[in-house]
Amino acid sequence: MISSVILLGYRSRNRRMKILLLIPVMVTNLSTFLCRFFSFDQWLPKKKIHGFWQKVFALIFVPLLLICVFFWIYSAGSDHFAGLFEDVEFDIKFWQLIAIATLGIFIAFTYWNHVVERLIYKTNSTLDNDFNEKDKVLKPTYSFFDLDTERMSGVISLMALNILLVFFIITYNYEQFYETVKTPVRLSEETHERVNAVIISIIMSILVIMFYFKSSFNFDPKAGFMKNLAKIWIFLNAVLVISAMLKNSEYITSYGFTYKRLGVYAFLILALVGLFMTFIKIRRQKRNVFLFNSMVWCIYGIILICSYINWGGIITSQNMKRKDFVLNYYEITINFNDRQLLKYASKAHDENLRKSILSKARMHRNEKILSRVLYYQAIK
Repeated sequence: MISSVILLGYRSRNRRMKILLLIPVMVTNLSTFLCRFFSFDQWLPKKKIHGFWQKVFALIFVPLLLICVFFWIYSAGSDHFAGLFEDVEFDIKFWQLIAIATLGIFIAFTYWNHVVERLIYKTNSTLDNDFNEKDKVLKPTYSFFDLDTERMSGVISLMALNILLVFFIITYNYEQFYETVKTPVRLSEETHERVNAVIISIIMSILVIMFYFKSSFNFDPKAGFMKNLAKIWIFLNAVLVISAMLKNSEYITSYGFTYKRLGVYAFLILALVGLFMTFIKIRRQKRNVFLFNSMVWCIYGIILICSYINWGGIITSQNMKRKDFVLNYYEITINFNDRQLLKYASKAHDENLRKSILSKARMHRNEKILSRVLYYQAIK
């Protein structure tokens, strides 16, 4: 939710700014808050406020503010003046109020009045997805290589890596599908080791492609074979990711759903998206920064989509069908699965479980409105 609100404010005021510059903009605004806040002429409204609000501000807000300030000053300087109000008690924690008000002003001012410095604006053009005309000039990356030698180096490297990856995929799938049945501990270790290896492999693969296709090779008419080798390598890496997905599916089939096992799917889907974006980069001749601009939005999109799904409910409803279902684990560890547990209590005729869940729901319903969990408002 925080990331969505920040992105909304950033993109609504700076539509052409790249998302990669969001963090530098936030850092500069947070660090320059005091200077910008006291520059009233730069952020206070320059137009006159007409009508009702003008009178409220001039006749109520300003006098009230002045009275509070001078009341505090006079009370500190005169015991008799302060004694006039000894019988008046305010049920307000003034220091807490001041701290909250200061924090609120800080957050609101930084959010609604953020600025983008000139240096960051200039940097924005360097993060464009497309090449400039000067980038299309064919030239070697390093002075000690000529263009033909560098191109041949890329062809040999990608061909060797493709052959190596083919052998790895064969051995990877043989170990995965044809070896003897393993213990739960060993299967868990293998799943994590192989998923980690696949993710690292994908990252390194994309970095290698970024190295060879960062500039002029995108427009080199003689680099067609090297581009085809890169595309084949992307396809083989996608096969490797699908193999890792099948391994994770085998693990889930054997031992049930958990948050982490579902999270593995999210990582692997992002790996596939990264490979697809790399394919688009080569095919449409995009700059390397295109991958970063795209993947940041893809990661945010995955998080956004996942936030709409009740994973706890899915995990519980699926694992309830298993013989090794351990009730205590799902009561304590899994969130927002009370509806599923109520169904389980009904089938198992477990009245104690039913009363426990309904008691928990009533407790959440009686919370203050800002502390309520809306999920529990819908449980009958």
